[in-house]
Amino acid sequence: MDLRRFTRPGPRMVTGALLASGVIHLVRPSVFEPLIPRALPRPREIVYASGVAELVCAAGLIAKTSWAGPASAALLVGVWPGNLQMALDATTRARDGGRPRDVALAAVAWARMPLQVPMIRAVLSTRRSEG
Repeated sequence: MDLRRFTRPGPRMVTGALLASGVIHLVRPSVFEPLIPRALPRPREIVYASGVAELVCAAGLIAKTSWAGPASAALLVGVWPGNLQMALDATTRARDGGRPRDVALAAVAWARMPLQVPMIRAVLSTRRSEG
């Protein structure tokens, strides 16, 4: 496996995040179940499926397959509603509870929302650097 092309920090960081998150999805699905928008059925199954998808995308990025960048970008777009749900729930807790920890968690959750954009750009950049 030629790792020379896999030298930019952005794709490496996203790959590491996908690997870690994918494992946690499978080992501790209860961590992610509250992030599943309430309109969707069977949150545990969705968490397991997204964990497997994260691991598959990470493996594809490591192996530098042609599908890994676009698939990872689609996955990151697909989990965005979960991040929004987390931000909304954290905001509700901060408003209702008013504890400093709740306010901080809400701020972090909202700050995380736009961070998906550079992550998406990073995985898409792997496609441009193939060959």
